[in-house]
Amino acid sequence: MFERLSGLEDEYSAVEAQLSEPEIISDSHKLRDVSRRYRELTPVIETYRAIQARRGDLQAANEMLVGAGSDDREMLKGEVDEAETELVKLEEELRLLLLPKDPNDGKAVIVEIRGAEGGEEANLFARDLFEMYEGFASRHSWKLDVLSADVSDMGGYNSITFSLNGDDAWSRMKFEGGPHRVQRVPATESQGRIHTSAATVLVLAEAEEVDVEIDPKDLQIDIYRASGPGGQGVNTTDSAVRITHRPTGLMVAMQDERSQLQNRAKAMLVLRARLLKLREDEAAAAASVERRAQVGGGSRGEKIRTYNYKENRLTDHRIGFTIYRLQDVLLGDLDDVVDALTTDERARQLAGDS
Repeated sequence: MFERLSGLEDEYSAVEAQLSEPEIISDSHKLRDVSRRYRELTPVIETYRAIQARRGDLQAANEMLVGAGSDDREMLKGEVDEAETELVKLEEELRLLLLPKDPNDGKAVIVEIRGAEGGEEANLFARDLFEMYEGFASRHSWKLDVLSADVSDMGGYNSITFSLNGDDAWSRMKFEGGPHRVQRVPATESQGRIHTSAATVLVLAEAEEVDVEIDPKDLQIDIYRASGPGGQGVNTTDSAVRITHRPTGLMVAMQDERSQLQNRAKAMLVLRARLLKLREDEAAAAASVERRAQVGGGSRGEKIRTYNYKENRLTDHRIGFTIYRLQDVLLGDLDDVVDALTTDERARQLAGDS
């Protein structure tokens, strides 16, 4: 491990120097990549240097202990014990930092939420999930942009698509993909009976043009008039855009903006993210299996998480994690859940099980 770190320290010095080079500063793409690598390496190198310094302290204390008198021995033994304990902690931190990085770390995120099984109650739950992620984004100072929204009859969402921009947006949101189940008394229920409904969440890493090359010849672009609620101009001009990627059959439609160009740009953003996800799944030889593992059929029997209002309980079924602070979570206080999922992922990586 420490032989590898010597090479990483050399890379860190080189990357640090690049950040002041005019050629890098003037190129936004290069600057982004170099800055991202610098942020990745910084905690690794800082921990490595802390280990080196603490090892030096330990060696010095041991050397002094050899010829120390009785008055100093207890103090020096305390220093040795303290240094050894801290070294164990630092080396464990370093092992975690050296785990394989998710290639999508640092990227913006695109999230799609859809009401699934449960009729209008599922659409209302989709709205609740969006508001939960909206609060979560605010806590982490991420920028949230709604790309498209299909509002249901009672003010829920048939579907909503939005982007999240922040350095840790992907690492904190990547666990959210899958069917979410709610157990509560619906607003549409007159006799106070608890119903079970579901909404699906799809989490995609935003892909830039350099990540996914799209041949314009592979695209079928249809322009049409928007339908449904909209401001002046939205429903009176042919501004809605539907883009179909012929080789894969993936289709994305956008109609929320007045401008055809804006709708087209948003549709391409989502299409690139979907194609990147498809490519990653295919590389793992599990395209259809992976997507179904995230989205499933949206049925109540398939779920990654249950939100039980009566018990104020949230349970994540993937790791058997339960907390009784559902109302806080729905306001965006999701970190305890995400931390538990992150800890589980790291444990599996350390065990070579992921």
